[in-house]
Amino acid sequence: MARPSEPRKGADSVTLVTEERRPAPDVPGTAAGQRRTGDHGAWFLVLPALLPILVLSVGPLLYGILLAFTDAQSGRTAPTQWIGGLNFRDLLHDTLFWESFRIGLVWAVGVTVPQFLLALGLALLLNQNLRLRWLARALAIIPWAMPEVVVGIMWRLVYNPDAGILNETLRDVGLGDGRHWLSGLATALPAVIVVGVWAGMPQTTVALLAGLQHTPRELHEAAAVDGAGAWRRFRTVTWPAIRPIALAITALNLIWNFNSFALVYVLTSGGPGGRTRLPMLFAYEEAFRYGQFGYAAAMGCVMVAVISVLLAVFLVGRLRGGDDA
Repeated sequence: MARPSEPRKGADSVTLVTEERRPAPDVPGTAAGQRRTGDHGAWFLVLPALLPILVLSVGPLLYGILLAFTDAQSGRTAPTQWIGGLNFRDLLHDTLFWESFRIGLVWAVGVTVPQFLLALGLALLLNQNLRLRWLARALAIIPWAMPEVVVGIMWRLVYNPDAGILNETLRDVGLGDGRHWLSGLATALPAVIVVGVWAGMPQTTVALLAGLQHTPRELHEAAAVDGAGAWRRFRTVTWPAIRPIALAITALNLIWNFNSFALVYVLTSGGPGGRTRLPMLFAYEEAFRYGQFGYAAAMGCVMVAVISVLLAVFLVGRLRGGDDA
């Protein structure tokens, strides 16, 4: 019986293998050409969204960084000059700015922590099978739908020392004649923190409620069958499911609260005696009240650097295993 012919070895086979492994050119109509064309098409689709970010966010940020190294002032006829790091040197010795920075940290933490705890409790409650749950959920997000200026005006009426509902309630129950909540040195910052918690809690509630609704009920039922109580079910089932959302919304709230401006400006304008002067308020006064644009821009650079560090710490924590928890 004749043996089947074997493929011829030598230069021809080497050439054949080489030709098979050679990548196909990006010819239109081929898979590689379609992929290259698709990449260009994706950039054209993303470009309308990138342009507003570049024009309204990145551009002003770069201009502000550049302005921080100049002596720019309002109303001066002399041209703006480059002064290097003099603004940052003066900022290091500005005790008023660092005091406002300390107040900003107290405000950010004092608002973010109660905001999260109250929002978590409210989200757990709204996740239950309650009567008129849809109405309770609608009422819970009303503060989120209100502009910060309106919230500030409303709470100024609540805190009014003469006819405010808070002092009137205290008088009715016999707890004194009321206090000047927003003008007292000891009560101004706590009073503003209460407003910040009330105004920001709905957003955190909605985020946590979305996480709770995506938690399989079968896990809770299985844990209940095994004899786990409410606290143990929360610790072993609920919290691991919503932990990534909780970490993300807490980090965002910390950044947003540190950058707060409108709410505190309407309530106290930074008073009394600077007790509620947040860093953003301090920079605003330096720029638009005293006309020191370069110095105010240096303050903004410091705040951006601090926020970037906080965000980097959060992202590093997530990359080290936060998402897997």
